[in-house]
Amino acid sequence: MNNLKTTLLLAALTGILMAIGGLFGGRSGVGFMLLVSLAMNLGSYWFSDKIVLSMYNAREITPEQGPDLFKMVANLAHRANLPMPRVYVIDTDVPNAFATGRSPQYGVVAVTTGIMRTLTYDELSGVVAHELAHIKNRDTLISTVVASIAGVITWIAHMAQWSAMFGMGRNDDEDNGGIIGTLFTIILAPLAATLIQLGISRSREYLADQAGGKISNNPLALASALEKIDYYAKHQVLPSSTPSTSHLFIINPLSGAGNWAMSLFSTHPTTKERVARLREQAGHH
Repeated sequence: MNNLKTTLLLAALTGILMAIGGLFGGRSGVGFMLLVSLAMNLGSYWFSDKIVLSMYNAREITPEQGPDLFKMVANLAHRANLPMPRVYVIDTDVPNAFATGRSPQYGVVAVTTGIMRTLTYDELSGVVAHELAHIKNRDTLISTVVASIAGVITWIAHMAQWSAMFGMGRNDDEDNGGIIGTLFTIILAPLAATLIQLGISRSREYLADQAGGKISNNPLALASALEKIDYYAKHQVLPSSTPSTSHLFIINPLSGAGNWAMSLFSTHPTTKERVARLREQAGHH
């Protein structure tokens, strides 16, 4: 169901982009918007891992530098039928982790020093398994495509806003989009794109939790790890964390007190719901 939801939401996001192109440029506008999104996707897809690792000052470790972590990742990668990913460590007391890489062959698992001190061996195994599931499911590619399309829509909205502010002298015949098209582009399209992007991100987290529970063979340990990481995320800010990269982490590093509005605009499902699903999975295990 989560895979179907992702497919439908991606189609809706692409449809919004093409609708904007059609409003202001007809068929040629649709084609242009598709070319723009493809170009942005390729650039982000190719360089996203290098950018995010640099942002968080992550350092790659060798088997000699972190034998226990390296062995854990290797064993879980073997279980998941994945190539051995590169392993990175981020020097911070805040427990968290993320995966990146443009394909399973270029996968990266990054964990903080804080998570290695805070979690038990089984809990950390669950977290690593969750991150390997993201690599296996090619979630970096999916999130990059989604973020790029949503970014193009937001950029167009800003351009349309400036055009509306300084283009009041045009007559209606010259305005291909009309006032409805302009309002759609400026207000509704970026809002819809953001909600769709966040919906896809939440669906991928559920999938990674489920697959991570299977890979580690211990959904309850992953559930326990999520609760611990969530607690720290609500009381400590991960250095260098930004909204543009928060979706990568196993728990949003910018988490705050939850409410309905926060959950609607969150990159992650609520930890309570994730834990409940993992416990249900353990019961069926």
